[in-house]
Amino acid sequence: MNKEQIKTLINSGKTYDDNDLELSEYRNHALFETRRYNQKINNNEGYQPEILRQLFEHLGENPCIESNFRCEFGFNIKIGDNVLINHDLIILDCNQVTIGDNVYFGPRCGLFAANHSEDPAVRTAGGVYSKPITVGNHVWLGANVSLLPGVTIGDNCIIGAGSVVTKDIPANVVAAGNPCQVIRPIRTKDQEWIKKDKIFIPK
Repeated sequence: MNKEQIKTLINSGKTYDDNDLELSEYRNHALFETRRYNQKINNNEGYQPEILRQLFEHLGENPCIESNFRCEFGFNIKIGDNVLINHDLIILDCNQVTIGDNVYFGPRCGLFAANHSEDPAVRTAGGVYSKPITVGNHVWLGANVSLLPGVTIGDNCIIGAGSVVTKDIPANVVAAGNPCQVIRPIRTKDQEWIKKDKIFIPK
């Protein structure tokens, strides 16, 4: 199977064989490229976004992606502009993972689009299915946040450190916990101390 056929298979939401050797070829490629990217940073050679641009479906302008970034395939990842990703992000992109503009990730976050089959016999045989993950614009995920298959985080949200997000979070809220729940709306009064020429109000 070529890459598009692989994407159609794993993005279908239906159970597929996680042990398929053709999938392993794409995983190994992603492993090699992310290790190469991380090594450049760890050797003080600076960020090398072109490595990830060739791996991802899309990587926007002005990315800052720290080591040790890891992903499963890469070809299912879309990342917007001005995204800051702290250390140790893991993306299991066995379905589409879309990240908007001006998003911040704390260290050790995980975006997990995959789920092993519930039936133990199917699970043992390699059965896996997946659902897409979407992170809106101007979102901040605190350290050690986990996003599970199928969730959407609305624009402008803050997700508290250590949260496990199992359901969609609406726009313009602070949410936290395991399972993650809405705590309150986003406050904007702290813009008052910013110099006038620095104020930016997301649309």
